Amino acid sequence: MKISLSAMPKLMLLLLFVPLLSEATARAQIPEAEIDNLFASYTEDTPGMAVAIVKNGEILFRKGYGLANLEYDIPITAQTVFNVGSVSKQFTAFAIYLLAEQGKLSLDDDIRHYLPEMPDFGKPITIKHLCYHTSGLKEPLALLSFAGWRMDDYISMAQVIQLLSRQTSLNFETGTAFRYSNANYVLLAEIVARVSGESFADFTRKNIFEPLGMQQSQFYDDNERLIKNRAYSYDFEDGEFKKEKLNAAYVGSTALYTTAEDLAKWNANFYDPKVGSQGLLEKFNALATLDDGTPALLSAELNIQHAKGQFYRHYRGIETYIHTGGDAFFRSFFGRFPGEDLSIIVLSNSPHFVAFPTGIKLLEILVGDKMPPVPEDAPATPALPAQSSDPVAKPELTQYQGRFFSNELNSTFDVTLQEKQLWLRHFRLQPIPLQPLPDKAGFSGRNYYPFSLYFHKDKQGEVQQMEVQDFRGEKLIFEKL
Repeated sequence: MKISLSAMPKLMLLLLFVPLLSEATARAQIPEAEIDNLFASYTEDTPGMAVAIVKNGEILFRKGYGLANLEYDIPITAQTVFNVGSVSKQFTAFAIYLLAEQGKLSLDDDIRHYLPEMPDFGKPITIKHLCYHTSGLKEPLALLSFAGWRMDDYISMAQVIQLLSRQTSLNFETGTAFRYSNANYVLLAEIVARVSGESFADFTRKNIFEPLGMQQSQFYDDNERLIKNRAYSYDFEDGEFKKEKLNAAYVGSTALYTTAEDLAKWNANFYDPKVGSQGLLEKFNALATLDDGTPALLSAELNIQHAKGQFYRHYRGIETYIHTGGDAFFRSFFGRFPGEDLSIIVLSNSPHFVAFPTGIKLLEILVGDKMPPVPEDAPATPALPAQSSDPVAKPELTQYQGRFFSNELNSTFDVTLQEKQLWLRHFRLQPIPLQPLPDKAGFSGRNYYPFSLYFHKDKQGEVQQMEVQDFRGEKLIFEKL
């Protein structure tokens, strides 16, 4: 069949408009009213969020809800800059994989080759163990909070690494279990800096953000640096919003400031790589394992596996790579759903936003017709342990009073009793009331994050130790003085 020259302009015009028509059709399939209804409570006088929905590499939906700055009534848009918390981790792991591809390090290297100040725990901790969260290193947020740091303190990389270098024990033998710890990704960022010879912020800017056109993205390693178009984080207390202070300047585990539109550019690199090879991406997306080859599971019941700053699972028949983030009251959701050529990005500065359920609700709005019904015996989200309303008798509480010291943290707490109420006190922190757990075996409290506390006695029945278990099950031991 021959095409006449006179028909060529019409054919070219048709070829030009077919993709545009396809995109318009896809946009029309986005249920904007239903999405608006999901975020209806975020108004022109509250914090809110930026939402972006990416389909087949195109942003089909982008919208802001609420305010980026309550003092100046600045609305949120898809160009508003947020701290995305732990969504930062996949960029940190990717930077490590870039250096490995360049032959500048190996994932099997002992981290003490680059971080000689870290303790020798017997079995070497490798870079891979850090990437996989199988190192056994303790959670620095727990260490900092029980070392007397407040979350509005200035906290630098050097201070976090110094605290980690004081540790004398691990949560478990390296490589034998999975436990999420921000320590792993702080140390990975420091390794990137020492291997590359430049700051982690500069390395990621030159090797990831600039090549991908992520002009509004940066790792925030200087808490005094100005960020254009930034949102501020807010708490809600005593019936009003209050600015939540965030002065941390450590990076890797958190501190990526970016936009919904920039994350869409990062998302595109998974499918059409401009940074890193296809082989690198395959290794990056490969699921983490323990040293014996078994999967590194966040949840065995839900079969959620780790994949370098991403969590992989099948949710109601949909393949998902998801990570959420939180720092101060910034909250974020970044989910990729490769089988649907779909990605969802939600970045928030509101204390009322809960990232994972909201992101999943968006997924159900968009592709719920492809999902099977939720089985009646589906695992339920476990409830938080209740506190006992039955007070412990005063004579029993008296035995717990005293001063307790941790050499690992160089930190001292006093346990005091006042009107049948046990208190945990540190000179830099607000007094923490301790409530008895339902089984009366210990107590619960909250020091920025919730924790459980147990007292250990010697053979004579005298209290000798105070054990703190934080929100991730970390065990911190304080000896009675």
